[in-house]
Amino acid sequence: MKHALRARDWAGEWRFAALAGATAGSALAPLAPPDPSLAAAGALPIAAIGLAALRPGDGARPTAALTWLALLALVATLAGFLIGGARVRAIDAGALRARSGAQVSLTGFVAGVPRRSRGDVEVRVDSPGGRVLVIAPEPVAELPVGSEVRAEGVLEKPEPWRTAYLRRQGIAMTLRTDRIDESPGGRRGLTGWIDEVRLRAERALGRGMPEREAALARGFVLGEDDRIDPRTREDFQRSNLAHLLAVSGENVILLGVLAWPLLALLGLPLRARLIGTLCLIAIYVPVTGAGPSIQRAGVMGAAGLIAALADRPRSRWYAVLLAAAATLALNPRADRDVGWQLSFAAVIGIMLWSKRLTGLVAGDADRRSARRALAEAIAVTTAATVATAPLMAAAFEQFSPAALPANVLAAPAVAPAMWLGMLTGIVGQAPFLPVEPFNWLDSLCLAYIAQVAHWLAAPGWASLTVHLGSTWAVASAYAALVVGMEFTLRWLRAGLELRRDRRPSPKDAPVAFASEASGLLRRMAGWPALALLTAAIGAAVLMPFRGQAALSPPTSLTVRVLDVGQGDSILLDPPDGDAVLVDTGPAEDRVEDRLRELGVDRLAAIVITHNQSDHAGDLGPVLGSVRVDRLVYGRDDPRLRAAALASGVEPYRLAEGGELDSGGLHLTALWPPRELLHDTGQDPNLLCLVLVARWRHFSMLLTGDAEAESVPIDPGAVDVLKVAHHGSEDAGLDRLLERSVPRLAVISVGAGNPFGHPDGRTLADLDEHEVPTLRTDSDGEIDIEADGSRWTVGPGAG
Repeated sequence: MKHALRARDWAGEWRFAALAGATAGSALAPLAPPDPSLAAAGALPIAAIGLAALRPGDGARPTAALTWLALLALVATLAGFLIGGARVRAIDAGALRARSGAQVSLTGFVAGVPRRSRGDVEVRVDSPGGRVLVIAPEPVAELPVGSEVRAEGVLEKPEPWRTAYLRRQGIAMTLRTDRIDESPGGRRGLTGWIDEVRLRAERALGRGMPEREAALARGFVLGEDDRIDPRTREDFQRSNLAHLLAVSGENVILLGVLAWPLLALLGLPLRARLIGTLCLIAIYVPVTGAGPSIQRAGVMGAAGLIAALADRPRSRWYAVLLAAAATLALNPRADRDVGWQLSFAAVIGIMLWSKRLTGLVAGDADRRSARRALAEAIAVTTAATVATAPLMAAAFEQFSPAALPANVLAAPAVAPAMWLGMLTGIVGQAPFLPVEPFNWLDSLCLAYIAQVAHWLAAPGWASLTVHLGSTWAVASAYAALVVGMEFTLRWLRAGLELRRDRRPSPKDAPVAFASEASGLLRRMAGWPALALLTAAIGAAVLMPFRGQAALSPPTSLTVRVLDVGQGDSILLDPPDGDAVLVDTGPAEDRVEDRLRELGVDRLAAIVITHNQSDHAGDLGPVLGSVRVDRLVYGRDDPRLRAAALASGVEPYRLAEGGELDSGGLHLTALWPPRELLHDTGQDPNLLCLVLVARWRHFSMLLTGDAEAESVPIDPGAVDVLKVAHHGSEDAGLDRLLERSVPRLAVISVGAGNPFGHPDGRTLADLDEHEVPTLRTDSDGEIDIEADGSRWTVGPGAG
């Protein structure tokens, strides 16, 4: 009888085994060959029939049931592998493919929220020929998802750093164009109806609300974050609140919580409310773009509601597995998406720790009390933040000590902001109904969250660089994290129980903790687990923090403002790419000698901001002493082109919106516009290349000789400003300082120069804005080291 009961319990797990196998097979599907063998495809139905015939009955022994479950999981893995492989091929077949460099004109529909970054707009477009990423320089008008667009440009293969990301979206090529024109048409059918719902909600969220809060509301509710101010976006990233700007599982949960009482007010019975909430989720997921994390949340929410409709107890772990299986069935490459990984990590962390954390924080508080509700919010936030920390370090090489306080402080306003935004989106489907009262209240919540993000992003310690460079490092960090959390929770619980029983003695807590720890170790299977614990903690100590320098070389960007007298020459040397030299200074200062001293024998590019002797000097010795991949310049110049071709270097034209990359270093041109590049009659200073260099969280504005009073640029906030034209008088500098708020200014200028540089008014403007200033004439070479989370001025400034 005992064996039969156990057999029935194991046999009842067949759904779980089949789902686990199918999930594993789908995850492996990207490795499937283009044409699987007929033997593998033919074996699948035979194996399925055999499994059905051999399924153990109620009286079978446990070993027979376990063997059958294992075989079932293997067959499901094969099925997931084959079906997922077919799905991968179907996704890839939907991509536009053509000869790189081909000039094409296409019409299609916007398939995702446009991304605006570093002067470019990137738009996913579904065209009759396939999916393609269209890239155009700003300004580009708002392009609602589903709107019809036209573009003409050159097809290119995507850069290596974005190839995998685009491949997950079924995109194989990019189209570079000068403009994107919107047509009056739009998608039809069900997708067209969803587009209309989204557009009405988007318009409603902008009525009666300040611009910043309206952009945040669209990000919170619809995932449309393309209009959020760069400074606000950076605040949310540094404080680890950026997850609020993208729809996720939290949105689905809050939608269900909001829908339930609203449907109850209509007098609907329980089953009708469940069906109504399920329908709302089914609409909300595609309206918000159906990204991997919102797919996961939608499937998990639907699974819970369906279980409730069927009057069956809901298994949280089964729901997680079902969500993974469903999202991988839609796109077998979804598990490579960082958002997908973070979403599941957060859910698993909440399932493991939030209930126990709530009990520790709330104590004996009543389940319906405000204290209990606050404790649950803090517990969920803490569990999710802790559970995603190693993945954040691996994906973005950063750890945010500000994450926990920022999320806890913002938590009381997050749910009201979401609910009010969702109400606005629902009521806004009828344009004649007023939504301004909801938006006014919502703007207060959003302003508070933005202020929290600003406060917690300001300190230098808000975001620290942590390198987890391998899968083993991430696994070790998670092992240490899980063990550490278990011990911490048991320690706190032991202390709480002692306080409840009697007045604690200082000797009691260690004894209680020792008892808990020994019990935990026994349940973790003794010595093997103890060895794993020791190795995990050792790896956690060595890899992310104190031992990082011993395990890998320093990974920081070095910026050297070279002392070349009355001229400009700046060397940017990223750790993961070749250095880039911006200008070469006067010929007599022989910048090639300094490059040789620094051990620089190869440059990704030499950028000449404009062809004047104090910036371009004599290029011949420089091009002859180091290997250079590209000579980059803006305005067409026969001398620069001839120098490049004579040295076997690729000449490369750059204009506003153009980019130059070397490893993780990104240089974006802010000036001049393309239409001015052929104007040979202009003052060269007015057509000088203006660049903003970005590496991780560090940014530097390189102005060359382009004074702000003559060149209309708006770089946003930067860390370091290279003052234009050696510090000459600039009536526009005051406005530029207000917009860019630099934390350091550097002036490249020669001692005793006949021009009176730097000008007294320029120095006074910098002083009035409290911007520390370094000068090459008095400080020598200025060296800046940026490690991603902070930057310092090195000894070269002395």
